[in-house]
Amino acid sequence: MALPVYQPKPYQPPPWPAPAYSVNLTSLDADYRVTAVAGHDGDILITGLPMSGVESTLRQVALAELIVFPCVLLLAGVLGTALVRLSLRPLRRVAATAARVAELPLDEGEVSLPSGVPDSDPRTEVGRLGAAFNRMLYHVERALGRRAASEARLRRFAADASHELRTPLSAIRGYSELALRHRGPVPQDVTHALRRIQSESERMGVLVDDLLLLARLDAGRPLEREPVDLTRLVIETTSDARVARADHRWQLDLPDEPVLVEGDQHRLHQVLANLLSNAGKHTPPGSTVSVALALGVTPPDTSSVRRGVVPSGPRVELSVTDDGPGISPELLPELFERFSRGEAGRARGADADADAGAGAAGKSTGLGLAIVDAVVAAHGGGIVVTSRPGMTRFAILLPLLREPAGQPEASPV
Repeated sequence: MALPVYQPKPYQPPPWPAPAYSVNLTSLDADYRVTAVAGHDGDILITGLPMSGVESTLRQVALAELIVFPCVLLLAGVLGTALVRLSLRPLRRVAATAARVAELPLDEGEVSLPSGVPDSDPRTEVGRLGAAFNRMLYHVERALGRRAASEARLRRFAADASHELRTPLSAIRGYSELALRHRGPVPQDVTHALRRIQSESERMGVLVDDLLLLARLDAGRPLEREPVDLTRLVIETTSDARVARADHRWQLDLPDEPVLVEGDQHRLHQVLANLLSNAGKHTPPGSTVSVALALGVTPPDTSSVRRGVVPSGPRVELSVTDDGPGISPELLPELFERFSRGEAGRARGADADADAGAGAAGKSTGLGLAIVDAVVAAHGGGIVVTSRPGMTRFAILLPLLREPAGQPEASPV
């Protein structure tokens, strides 16, 4: 009998990679990664590695990432911010120079602009911006210089012309008065013409005086500085207005003690006379005009029209209020402009000159409120105007004199 011949089975490698499983071995109190591989002879090879080392390494890597990444981001942010600030430093110089230019009073007077920025390298964008900014400053400064020179020439011309016109106007007025005093018979039409010449020469004389005063104030000529009793000034000026406008009701509201300010008494008298003449001229007969003095007044309403500056320290408010038809809202912004003309609603009649201001002598020139604005500004004060139908109020705010001793008491009306 023949014996069977042994034929070995061909070797078949196990599948790779072999499936692995995570097993918790309670006997070792640890997690193991276990792999089982079957041999060609039916045996099973089981191998395992502990997971504690790998897990510890992964924890360390994660902790390192949590620490390193924020540090890297913080360092990159700090370096980036420093580089950006360094690169934008020329722009900050441009912005600082522009801010200084914006704070300058460019609307009047002679202005000296900053010298510009040193960053003008044409090879960089910031340098080209700086060069353009410097050129703009140069052109603006040159234009402002020409404007200041032109204004100075115009002020000198107005002052010189006003001064020179006073002599021929006085001569015209004198000759007209002399002709009217002629003893012989003078035709009626000639008398009327002479009186018209005299009236118009007087009106032109007031206009010339007002123009000369405005030219001097624009040139910055100092006014007299002496204690002025506003209480006495209000009483005297209101008494004059009461005589001139007897068809109005005039009221006074004055404190018990004299109110003193430092300034030019003649010019302050002209301010108050202009306001009272303006109130009497542009309100109908029977209107009430109130003149008041108040100390420590509250700040003015933001909806009112303001001119000048409100004194920051102790101040006095001189107000003129009437119950007339009011001022048109379209006229309020231009109320203090020279030769500004109001509507006929604040005039006494259809043929009256609806002037926004009146001279102290009662002659309408269109410069009354412009003089008020200039004189109050020269005294370091401000004007607040509030108007609506039935109430128009001009408030003059002036710094209060701190030492009122040695002044005479106000006389009653």
